[in-house]
Amino acid sequence: MAFDFGSLLGNKNPPLIGLDISTSGVKLVELTQAGKGEFCLERFASESLPRGAVVDGNIENIEQVSEAVRRVWKKSGTRAKIAALGMPPASVITKKIILPGGMTEDELEVQVEAEASQYIPFALDEVSLDFDVVGPVQNSPEDVEVLLAATRKEKVEDRVAVAEASGLTPTVMDIESYAARAAIDRIIAQMPKGGQGQIVGLFQIGAQVTYVSVLLDGQAIYEREQPFGGNQLTQDIVRAYGFSYDEAETKKRSGDLPEGYERELLDPFLENVAAEVTRAIQFFFTSTPYTRIDQIFLAGGCANIPGLIDVVADRTKTSTAVVSPFQGMQLASTIREKQLRSEAPSFLVACGLALRRFD
Repeated sequence: MAFDFGSLLGNKNPPLIGLDISTSGVKLVELTQAGKGEFCLERFASESLPRGAVVDGNIENIEQVSEAVRRVWKKSGTRAKIAALGMPPASVITKKIILPGGMTEDELEVQVEAEASQYIPFALDEVSLDFDVVGPVQNSPEDVEVLLAATRKEKVEDRVAVAEASGLTPTVMDIESYAARAAIDRIIAQMPKGGQGQIVGLFQIGAQVTYVSVLLDGQAIYEREQPFGGNQLTQDIVRAYGFSYDEAETKKRSGDLPEGYERELLDPFLENVAAEVTRAIQFFFTSTPYTRIDQIFLAGGCANIPGLIDVVADRTKTSTAVVSPFQGMQLASTIREKQLRSEAPSFLVACGLALRRFD
């Protein structure tokens, strides 16, 4: 299978599931169209992964991950077998290049391969390569801007193997940060004046990594990964109370922890998150011409921890909200709204992948 930004072949919008495989678990989303530009959330489900099954975005245990995908597919109740999957941004090299306009697809492909060899530190036969024509170059309309993306073939093949072992057909492989952006673009469009001119900071706080994207008028103007995530709180719980890692993770989610937990562990962790967000914003200011952020959105598994919004807003002096990628969507009758509210921020990538059905 090609590393594919492209639209699905055949039937215009066949049922498709967005499948997000991360360090901590597998998330599935299925959307349908409910009118022009309107969507309905048909199904969503998640399943946790054993520690070590996925490490730093690499699938280390195909069997364990396939088993989790099978379980999440069954749990969701979907019948869709076509899947869009994501690649971690760190494992994909992306580069915008300028090429002469008017070339055929085949000519473009040859030219992209020639250009790619300059930027990719691997032999081209070890790489899955894809490209997408962005559009004419602003000051040079006879040229086109082309986005090329390349990743090691084995990384794509591992994800394909997981999907196929679970009985699914992978047809789209996207970059997780692009999928998240597709989901957040919908939310920004719901802001006053469609979010025009607003600088939005998106912080996806995962298990081990916080992915920072700063967006302006549909473009990412800054992106960065910071090695910080919810696992830090889980490790603190393990050390403080002597639980196993899995026990600590379960109790963290349910809030079933000894008295004093909030004061001794949770509050310092929230302060740490706020400090990481502030640090990321400072990096953004020092490495770009921009000097403000108008809106902060928090996503990922930690985003809904009570009190986090207030601590981040107070520390950054910036309007802060937890983002639900399903905001403004219709909900199928089978969706449990209470569960959706608590889990939605961690489904940003899965939702963006599911939106590929409508490209």
